[in-house]
Amino acid sequence: MIIDSLTNIGKYVALNPLFQDVVDYIRNNDLASKPEGKDVIKGDDLFANFVVTKGKTKEEAKLETHDKMIDIQIPISGVETMGYTPRVDLEEQSYNAEKDITFYDGLAQQYVTIYPGMFVIFFPQDGHAPAISNAEKLKKVIFKVKR
Repeated sequence: MIIDSLTNIGKYVALNPLFQDVVDYIRNNDLASKPEGKDVIKGDDLFANFVVTKGKTKEEAKLETHDKMIDIQIPISGVETMGYTPRVDLEEQSYNAEKDITFYDGLAQQYVTIYPGMFVIFFPQDGHAPAISNAEKLKKVIFKVKR
């Protein structure tokens, strides 16, 4: 897991060949004006999901992991807390290959709060529970990047 300011996102392009495309997309688009939905950048290898959701409690937010994709999550409006548990500490659960997701029971080991102007990268080894907030409406973009 990586947490940083959006002003530093270009420093991470060496981690994945598609990260430069994410940086270029962010620099060339007004994220706040994008409507809800999927914006395909490079086919199934890289796309952006713009979502608006109601905040959840820690108990409502499910821990999840992805095998094929890396998440780069950026809050656009609203403050969001995200739970984190290393995957090695999670009990084996069934994987949904079609949706590239595994859900886990229980609460996260740690929590971090992310503000607009920040980003977090979750790799396949990072269990994460997003959208924890008291806000009625959170807008965010989740870049799905093939690992």
